[in-house]
Amino acid sequence: MKFPDMPYKRPDYPDVFQQLEGLTARLQAARSAPEQVGLYKEAEGLLSHVSTQATICSIRNSVDTRDAFYEAEQAYHDEQAPLLEEKLQAFHRVLVDSPYRPQLEEELGALLFLNLEMELKSFSPEIIPLMQEENRLTTEYQKLYASARIPFMGKEVTIAQLGPYKESADRATRRAALEAEGGFFDQNQARFDELYGKLVENRTRQAKALGFESFVELGALRRQRNCYTPAQAAAFRDQVVEHLVPLTMKLKERQAKRIGVADFKFYDNALKFKDGSATPQGTPEEIMAAGKKMYEELSPETAEFIHLMFDNDLFDVLAKEGKAPGGYCTGLEDYGYPFIFSNFNGTSGDVDVLTHEAGHAFADYIVNKTIPVHALRCPTMEGAETHSMSMEFLTAPWHRLFFGPLTDKYELSHAEDALLFIPYGCLVDHFQEEMYRHPEYSPQQRNATWLELEKRYRPYIDFDNLPFYGRGAGWQRQLHIYLYPFYYIDYCMAQVMSLQVFALSLQDRKAAWGKYMDFVRLGGTKTFVDLAHATGLRSPLDEGCVKDVCTAAFQWTEAHLTE
Repeated sequence: MKFPDMPYKRPDYPDVFQQLEGLTARLQAARSAPEQVGLYKEAEGLLSHVSTQATICSIRNSVDTRDAFYEAEQAYHDEQAPLLEEKLQAFHRVLVDSPYRPQLEEELGALLFLNLEMELKSFSPEIIPLMQEENRLTTEYQKLYASARIPFMGKEVTIAQLGPYKESADRATRRAALEAEGGFFDQNQARFDELYGKLVENRTRQAKALGFESFVELGALRRQRNCYTPAQAAAFRDQVVEHLVPLTMKLKERQAKRIGVADFKFYDNALKFKDGSATPQGTPEEIMAAGKKMYEELSPETAEFIHLMFDNDLFDVLAKEGKAPGGYCTGLEDYGYPFIFSNFNGTSGDVDVLTHEAGHAFADYIVNKTIPVHALRCPTMEGAETHSMSMEFLTAPWHRLFFGPLTDKYELSHAEDALLFIPYGCLVDHFQEEMYRHPEYSPQQRNATWLELEKRYRPYIDFDNLPFYGRGAGWQRQLHIYLYPFYYIDYCMAQVMSLQVFALSLQDRKAAWGKYMDFVRLGGTKTFVDLAHATGLRSPLDEGCVKDVCTAAFQWTEAHLTE
């Protein structure tokens, strides 16, 4: 069924709650492991229906944040989600405490129970009002961000539509684009500061109510960190500072020479070549057609996948007024379909959507067919981002369909960006840890902390008194900081994984694709570290992995310099 034709019906949450209560009672009374397994699967089916309707609502709300109907429906789901969590936790508590747990673990997997125990520690009915308020605040942030109408060069544009101007070959235009963007955030400074302050306070209160020292510990549980601790994440960040940041300094020195500037500034950051960054050579329709051809040729599995996506209109990728910022892939469980949302703006990021988000979507498509237990289909986000970031490199033989004569430029800048991203992602993670360790910080202290951490992770940055960015508020553009706390170190670890796949693909494409498919097919049946080791890859937490992998990728960029 095509996405526009999918019916939306508001779930009857009181009835769903009643059904879950009944399932919980039956689970408690069950007299065998097979009976409890059956009840667990019945609950998964019920939740699949609710999830599908909530996801349809969320997609349509993000496609047009001005649509009053879906705005109201999203607010309703935001209110009901914590109440649903309460009923679900009661069901999971009985499952975790089952006298038949050894047999259940045999059937459903021991990892499922580890994850459920983590979920149980991260929730209590007393924090439901706080969770509801948190949902309202994050929705308000997204709506405020999407409201941007920025006057620029005689027209009114969204933040996404400013993207090409930030990469202009003309330095004055690049600076003007960032000034215009910063102007929007400065005009709304009080509201952005207030929303984040309220979110930090809210999440801290949740953590304290659950007995945690800070939201850092609760955030790790909610991100399902089932194979490493916040301390290990910090040690990973330290490795990045020691071994990768010096390489990024060299990358930026090279870039400055390429674009012909002696005083490299923040507004030079996005321009990779003097005559302009590599951009897709075609209309959005042509880019989508090239993406279809790419996946038809990559493998039989990707061919089936891309036909499903096109046949059922499972994309919304053009930037337009009222559309929420960013990009994502989500799943429509009842249909077994993924959905890709983005904001095409004429930059290479448009192609990255067709590789990155389609990597998520392809993995979703595969596990929906092969892993029967819904909760074990998706790994934690480090694993899920490995799917997407690795796909960006595995599609290299088809990049010419998008970039034509600019392909060499794109591939060099893509590899450089992969290396440059890791310290930035660590910066985002470290900043959040500081914020939740110090919930009392004022807006000025938050910005000062960001600027201090910029020196640690991106020492080449000079904001040159730009509005917004110069005062240290640039973090407010990063949706994850508001919407998905501590969802960012995941990208960094996944990028290290993807660079391993990249290196292998240069030696043996068939072997690299085989490892990738093995990784995808395992879904969420193993922890992130175990997924890496089970497929013959190193975990980013393994001793020396960051240094070895990043050095090898840097050396590739050295050997493939282009003007």
